[in-house]
Amino acid sequence: MVVGDASLDIDTLVIGAGPGGYVAAIRAAQLGQNVLVVDKAYVGGVCLNVGCIPSKALISASHQYESIGHASQFGITASDVKVEWSKVQEFKNGVVKKLTGGVASLLKANKIEYFSGEVMFINENEARVFNDQEAPRYRFKNCIIATGSRPIELKAFPYGGRIVSSTEALSLPEIPKSLIVIGGGYIGVELGQMYARFGTKVTIIEGSDTILPGFDKDMSSLVAKKLKGSQAEIVTGAQAKSAEQTDNDVTVTYTVGGEDKQVTADYLLVTVGRRPNTDGELGLDLINIKMTDRGLIEVDEQCRTNVPHIFAIGDIIDGPALAHKAMYEGRVAAEVIAGQPSKIDYKCIPLVVFSDPECSSVGYSEKEAKDKGHNVKVGKFPFNINGRALSLGVKEGFVKVIADADNGLVLGAQIAGIEASNMIAELGLAIEMGATLEDIALTIHAHPTLGEIVLDAVEMALGHPIHAISK
Repeated sequence: MVVGDASLDIDTLVIGAGPGGYVAAIRAAQLGQNVLVVDKAYVGGVCLNVGCIPSKALISASHQYESIGHASQFGITASDVKVEWSKVQEFKNGVVKKLTGGVASLLKANKIEYFSGEVMFINENEARVFNDQEAPRYRFKNCIIATGSRPIELKAFPYGGRIVSSTEALSLPEIPKSLIVIGGGYIGVELGQMYARFGTKVTIIEGSDTILPGFDKDMSSLVAKKLKGSQAEIVTGAQAKSAEQTDNDVTVTYTVGGEDKQVTADYLLVTVGRRPNTDGELGLDLINIKMTDRGLIEVDEQCRTNVPHIFAIGDIIDGPALAHKAMYEGRVAAEVIAGQPSKIDYKCIPLVVFSDPECSSVGYSEKEAKDKGHNVKVGKFPFNINGRALSLGVKEGFVKVIADADNGLVLGAQIAGIEASNMIAELGLAIEMGATLEDIALTIHAHPTLGEIVLDAVEMALGHPIHAISK
């Protein structure tokens, strides 16, 4: 490796090895580019290391524990069921290690150079990459910035000790007896509900009038009902003001209905959003990259910044901070660099919360479709009369399909229930390909499956349901 002022030439520099960055790098390499990927933390980014993957591993473990306690409905009785938290953590860490190791192998197999360190732009065509051992300089033809985001830290609730972000919440030394969560969005609900299933007394403090404010209330209400059934307390319309912690606990003061109240717990988890990683020593100001007041990089429909050969993807550009969105944008940016006419189209980004029940949506909501001027037709069907759902012991949930009444085009869908995260893909494909209600109705769905609920919802919208009495 060269140290000093001599520059090494590469085709594409990718800054960040998270879902967006590594996908962009691999796609760029497939298209014949010589690629360097730089990340200061770890291969796989936040998602694989301290986000999506480890959280879902813990959520799955908590479901296993809860299901044993509810096995009596199947005629199965279990006693003396215990959680060995250290082994739960070992399971989580094993999943993370396998996936991050797999990404590292993919980079190597595609002949992509990986550098563990940071990047600082020198000018629009050169950057210094550096760590404690070396600081080579690279001249690049194109660059894809994929530096991701980090949890927002509030001045009144600085991280440390008993006040934790989502990162620390995944590796607590023990299952807490009690937990306060500030923020009832998807991260707060997922982690709060996970600990509640393990027996933690959870208090969620949310500023809006409902948890999961980005989802329809008929979905979030199901999750709220399940949380309350696990002895969790949900305080909505509340404003957290301050926290005082000792070696053993933390007390939060909050205001609700004009009255100050307090709650004490073992830990406080703050989940109020994420901040784009566009500050620091990257040097975006040195190359005059245009950014918004929120620190997001401005891009066009091809993920291109105002500097034509520099692209930005993922959490650092406008839109939801979702790994699958970043992956999609990574492919687009790499293909544009290779001369292909790719561009971003966000009409089919699925939103998923791994709550209980799971919630997912894609396309327009009923209100959004009406606001866009569509003559809307809706079909909704519950889980509790589906054969497969009943055989799984599931009672709550529904599939809701929104379509244009004039031409039958599927415009959107919402699913609340077990496996909603997997079921939404069919409806996303329907919207992407311009399918109609009839197209789905004419598709043979295997029996008995949860997928049949999609078919039933579509038949409700068409007005000829088989498994419900038509009104």
